[in-house]
Amino acid sequence: MAGLTVTEIKTESGPPRDPCSREAQEWYSGTSSARNKEDDLRKSIILAIGGLALLAGCGNQGDKTSNVPIKPKWEGAPYHIAFDTQAAKPNPAGVTIPAIKYTANPNELEKRASLVVKFDTSGATNQGPLANQMIMAPVDISGAEGTLPADYMDAADKGLSRFLGAYCIKGKIKISVAIARSSLSGQAGDAEVDAKRLSDWLPIEVVYKNPHPKC
Repeated sequence: MAGLTVTEIKTESGPPRDPCSREAQEWYSGTSSARNKEDDLRKSIILAIGGLALLAGCGNQGDKTSNVPIKPKWEGAPYHIAFDTQAAKPNPAGVTIPAIKYTANPNELEKRASLVVKFDTSGATNQGPLANQMIMAPVDISGAEGTLPADYMDAADKGLSRFLGAYCIKGKIKISVAIARSSLSGQAGDAEVDAKRLSDWLPIEVVYKNPHPKC
């Protein structure tokens, strides 16, 4: 019984608990919790400010992007023309204008157009007033891209040959071609041609050998 009593006394004995220490511990614990809450709140505020700054930056970037001018899908004249790079076949007319390919603005398609050919007359030996351009009759140009018909180009070669032969021009000759609206008159002057052109001028140098020399 004595041993049991001693054990009980030892169990209940020990360093006395100081009420002030308990209150201090509770106060410290409360302070720590408050500080943690303040830290969390501070972090939340910082994150919120950072997020707003990021969104503002993205908004400015969007504004910068929206201010960049958008290039138009089509630039220049309604039709772009180019010469075919294939070697020209010998032409009985004595001169060959390469095949002409065209690409059109889908929003400005024409059904028909006329070929205009300007040529250099500085090498003419014939006297008198000289015309320096030839206007062909209209031809079909359906679709957004294509090539002027071969028989149409043959007719253009023959027509140009007649002009060059009449003016006694031979050898290398500088010419420029363009396509114009079908309403262009056959005797149109420069002002009307420029007003009704569908393409820019496309220059090239051709060789003329008169099949029926008279000069």
